[in-house]
Amino acid sequence: MAGSPTARRRRLSIELKKLRENNALTCAQVGAALDWSGSKVNRMETGSGRVQPSDIDALCRFYETGDELREFLKSLARQAKTRGWWQEHGSGVPQWFSIYIGLEQEASTFRQYQCELLPGLMQTPAYACELHKTGAHLPAQDIDRAVRVRMERQAMLARPEAPDAWFVVNEGSLRNVIGERALMREQLERVLESSELPSVTLQVLPFDSGTYPATGSFTMLGFPDQEDPDIVYRDGITDAVYLEGEHHVHEYTRAFDGLRAAALSPQRSVQLIKSVLKEYAR
Repeated sequence: MAGSPTARRRRLSIELKKLRENNALTCAQVGAALDWSGSKVNRMETGSGRVQPSDIDALCRFYETGDELREFLKSLARQAKTRGWWQEHGSGVPQWFSIYIGLEQEASTFRQYQCELLPGLMQTPAYACELHKTGAHLPAQDIDRAVRVRMERQAMLARPEAPDAWFVVNEGSLRNVIGERALMREQLERVLESSELPSVTLQVLPFDSGTYPATGSFTMLGFPDQEDPDIVYRDGITDAVYLEGEHHVHEYTRAFDGLRAAALSPQRSVQLIKSVLKEYAR
């Protein structure tokens, strides 16, 4: 069973939709049979509304499921109400990003391409602070909270059950000076340290790599349970896009494979990072 509240809510939505589709019914038909609105059923299946254990009882009676499945779904519904550790930081974590963190915490595979900035899971507090001060116009207290959340997220790469994490970063992210040059020296040293973790593979896409199949940064998350489909995540200044369809996942997988092929090997990538690091030391 998925561990974070976000992942539990997503799994519950998937299971409820599967039950309805297996019975060849519409949301409106299920709602009418249970004296609910069709929109309530839809909200349950999209994760946009809370599902009570009593709702699960009603649905399972209607679908005539077994006791084991009913108890499993009720357990998901109860545990989806709990709060993740990142939610304790309040306004330091926007709702649209809170969803991502909940999914990230459960991922078994992690694929990310960064075209302008270094990965959040490899950032130093000083680098992350500069980004938050410049981009989000948050009050100082929320910036501190946002930075703490980013640092806590990094623990996932060092835990025993760490996801298989593969990063491709554009050379521009190494040379884009955030803050002062001393800050960048410290930041690139952190990147090199992170690249040595057993769970991490890091490649740099050099300026002379030619054309490559990407138009912006993105992250792909895979999950240990086959019932939880892969997801593609792209964020902006005020919102994020989550893509789950098979077509989207296939195309982004193809793009990431193309980026890996165009990038330097992990060994040569480390050499390039060390070279840029020496430039910052001058």
